[in-house]
This record gives sequence, C-alpha cells and structure tokens, in this order.
Amino acid sequence: MADLKLSYEAVEIPEECNVIVGQSHFIKTVEDIFEALVTSSPSLKFGVAFCEASIEKLVRRDGNDKDLTECAVRNALKIAAGHTFVVVIKNGYPINVLGRIKAVQEVCGIFAATANPLQVIVAETEQGRGIIGVIDGGSPIGVEDDAGEQWRKNLLRNVIGYKR
Repeated sequence: MADLKLSYEAVEIPEECNVIVGQSHFIKTVEDIFEALVTSSPSLKFGVAFCEASIEKLVRRDGNDKDLTECAVRNALKIAAGHTFVVVIKNGYPINVLGRIKAVQEVCGIFAATANPLQVIVAETEQGRGIIGVIDGGSPIGVEDDAGEQWRKNLLRNVIGYKR
C-alpha cells in the first residue's frame, strides 16, 4: 500500500463574499452551475472553478465577475482535488443558491458554504488528491444565553429579513 499524505489548504474568501466547495462528476459541471447561479438573482456576482479529474485534467472556469472567477480558480488550484468545484459569490448568500446548486444533476455533495475562515482537509495518494472534510470557522466557546437568542432573532428578522 502506498503512502497517504494529509494536509489542508486555506481557502481565499474575498471581503463581502461567500464560498461554496463541493464535489461533482462531469465536465459540464461548470456550465450547469453557471446557469443555476446566473438565473438565481440579477445582482449576484460569482465565479466558478471545477477540477476535471480525467481527460485533460484542467481547471474549468466560468462566471459573471472576472475577479471572483480568478479567485475560484486560485482556490481550485490550491485544493487540486479531482471533481471538486469552488464557487465564490458576492451580493448574495449560500442560502439563496444552495438548493439550485444541489439540484444540478452531476453535483454529488457540498462540503462547505460559508464566509468564515475555511480550511479544506485534503488526502493525497499516488492516484491524486481528494477532500476528506473541512474546518469551517472556529470551535464553540459557550452556549447561547437569552441575550444571544435575542441578537440572533433580531439579525434574522430585522437585519437580514429572513424571518417575520
């Protein structure tokens, strides 16, 4: 049996952006995720990168914002795991687009959707690299109290407008 190397890659997330990291299985992923995102909101800006695992083994890319597309490509190249995709979004939140991305036929799953500091844990063998998990943000330091509950409810109802 060959050696197994574990490492992690810090994901670049630009200011006021979120990132979605997932796995898919087909070369048309980048085009299908583009279509899912571009039709979700006229104000959404995004970039998509997909690590092709066979044929030419290229990072395929698309998006409606050059800087976000370049950021998605940089992240995909750092992670360098076959059939992995990275989406960087601005002017929207993952909650607004995750359902559409998950509905893309070739998407197998989502590892993370966040604006928090994100590390992708990567396993490497002689065949290649694959994601085995993520570290999303920090560890809990306590339990929400009544003031924290009020803050959360205010955020959802009055600041973001997701609850009535």
